[in-house]
Amino acid sequence: MSQKTERYELLIQQAKGLLTGEFDLVANMSNLASLIFSELPDLNGTSFYRYQNGELILGPFQGKPACMHIAVGAGVCGTVAETKQSEIVPDVHQFKGHIACDSASNSEIVVPIFQDGQFFGVLDLDSPKFNTFDGVDDHYLSQIAPIVFGVPAEKGVIA
Repeated sequence: MSQKTERYELLIQQAKGLLTGEFDLVANMSNLASLIFSELPDLNGTSFYRYQNGELILGPFQGKPACMHIAVGAGVCGTVAETKQSEIVPDVHQFKGHIACDSASNSEIVVPIFQDGQFFGVLDLDSPKFNTFDGVDDHYLSQIAPIVFGVPAEKGVIA
């Protein structure tokens, strides 16, 4: 098991432990953004965007101020909102239509988030380094992102 995989396995356990029995969406997005930002290396931004009224609207995040509204199809986040598929961008400067919310960002990964089969929004991670993200990140972030909706406590277990 690689160091990256081990880090993500621990992050999943931390996220579930943090959010078990918690169902306030804003609080959960806030804590999950903070956890990801503090536990993964080489990040300069971790943002949740919610799909509302036909656009992505900024939710809780960690990092420098972020874009507040992103049109579907615009930039990496908007592309994911359009395709409902993850995007791994090794060099954001080569991504057609990239939106530079933070000029220090050089690579990015955006994963779609679904709730009960419906598109909810995206989780966006930015890095000041090139080639930061790969399929391992996509695999684990796709599992971590939906934890924002809460984790039911097991019967007999006090959260």
